[in-house]
Amino acid sequence: MDSLLTEAQLRLRHETREFVQRDVPRQLILDMDAGRVSYPRSFLQSVAARGLLGLRFPQAYGGRGLGWADEVVALEEVGVLGTSLACLFSLPSIVGEAIADFGSDDQKERWMRPIAEGRLAVAEALTEPRGGSDFCGATTTATRQGDGYVLQGRKRFIVGAEGADLFLVYARTGPTTEPHRSISVFVVERGPEVEVEHVYGLMGTRGGGTGRVYFRDVHVPEANRIGKENQGAEIFYQMMIPERMTSAAGALGLARAALDVAARYSDRRKAFGQKIRAFEAVSFRVADAVTTLDAARSLVWTTARAIDAGEPPDRLRRLVSESKKFATEASWTIVNHAMQILGGIGYTDVYPVERLLRDARLGLIWTGTSEIMDLIIQHEVYRELGTAPIGRDVEADATAADWLDDKVYE
Repeated sequence: MDSLLTEAQLRLRHETREFVQRDVPRQLILDMDAGRVSYPRSFLQSVAARGLLGLRFPQAYGGRGLGWADEVVALEEVGVLGTSLACLFSLPSIVGEAIADFGSDDQKERWMRPIAEGRLAVAEALTEPRGGSDFCGATTTATRQGDGYVLQGRKRFIVGAEGADLFLVYARTGPTTEPHRSISVFVVERGPEVEVEHVYGLMGTRGGGTGRVYFRDVHVPEANRIGKENQGAEIFYQMMIPERMTSAAGALGLARAALDVAARYSDRRKAFGQKIRAFEAVSFRVADAVTTLDAARSLVWTTARAIDAGEPPDRLRRLVSESKKFATEASWTIVNHAMQILGGIGYTDVYPVERLLRDARLGLIWTGTSEIMDLIIQHEVYRELGTAPIGRDVEADATAADWLDDKVYE
């Protein structure tokens, strides 16, 4: 698909691919998966040294001023490293979205450049023990006191919590009777009242510092509130673009990595006197996986361009949800194909496919499950449908289209 990329995007892909090949030690990936590294701060520093953090940040704040069409190209390359490193690579983009779109000039100056330069690590504190997708059911509170707020509550499944210097926190600041108008967003600096517990034994996506975060009467100055009080829902809906697009783009790289291992294996492994790629049971899996990956990439790239073009928010909600759902499910399918091609050896740690499979499974859950994506997609489809057909009235192209007595809907 190189013909769809600009010269600048091809250079960015080459630059990111070179970073992935040269600057990320094999041992780091192995140590993260084995639990010997709980948070790879050195990785973020390496990315920052290459100028690849916060690609969409304005140049005035340490970024490159690029768009989504550029970022997804870079993210696919980082995705081959696995979900943990792809997510840590994405967090500045995710948290930076809130600061860039809703923050004050002072907040942008204080935080965006240090984030882009790798001097401040960030995490998004959204999910709570009582639920993940129920954003408006948040129980963490921020109570007005003096020149700021007192934050009280807990979050869980927070990627990057172990090493974060700043947390983007959603907390209730209004009445529970109006959940959509009762949440505010804060940047909370790490301190004694912010307690992080690294407790999760994860199936995959290890080493990214995922943990519980407790906020115990944390004083947060008003200057750390992002946007207006009780504007959290508006910020949250905007934040679903970077959360889900980064998940989708990273999943492409992970799938590509597994497919590459399996295809190369099938061209070397012999059975019954010939390479196993000669058997349609194997080669057709490769064909199916390649087709699925190309389809997923096409959707992600199309959505990225729609975001950059400023398509209406309701259409973007649908496209972003489609991209996240399709790319992560495609990744899961492709990695399973890869394991089947490798057979028993694929179930061992002789090849990385078993690790990639463990990583891929999370894609269907985090940043909104596939079922939540379905809910959003169908909602926006029916909203767009309206009452009049788009273009030709195909319903009229039937022999008995005028038999209105047979068109009974109740």
